Amino acid sequence: MSKTIFDKTSICILILSVLFLTSCSAPPAEFFDITVLNTNAFNDFASPDLARHINDETKEFPDIPSSKKKGNEAANTIKNKILYIEQSLEKIKKLDASGDEQKEIKDLSIALYEMVIPVFKNEYMAYAKLCDAQGNQGAKDALVNEIDLKYRARFEKSYDALMQKGKTYAAENDIQVNWGQ
Repeated sequence: MSKTIFDKTSICILILSVLFLTSCSAPPAEFFDITVLNTNAFNDFASPDLARHINDETKEFPDIPSSKKKGNEAANTIKNKILYIEQSLEKIKKLDASGDEQKEIKDLSIALYEMVIPVFKNEYMAYAKLCDAQGNQGAKDALVNEIDLKYRARFEKSYDALMQKGKTYAAENDIQVNWGQ
């Protein structure tokens, strides 16, 4: 009779352990959103589009009084982007990755975030401050070109690797994604 109690207790502990471990890892769609989809926040990294968006924050229109700028709009945009990206990175780091595929996606995502954050803090912040100060267009262009030459190829390679893994993961887990095609 005591053997039966031991077996029931063991089975209950095993079931509770499995439920606990399962509840700790995010569902596939949530894991995908946090590790892959959130990279949309910087998918224009090291591109002329991002530089244009930053510079556009400083534009005023004479016939629209509400467009009057304080002189820190571009820098504030970058500060906010950095905060969002850092928060997203912390969420990724806290995720439990189950299985090799999730671990690989998580590692690729962390590496991508860790690549872009310092560039936003340094080069893009310098560019934003130059835009806010209505700096010389030649100096702005030189900085944008430097970012492009220094980071674009490495970013695209890392981003594409993450997207490929993400596409496979989404397909395997029936996650509906519009890949912009």
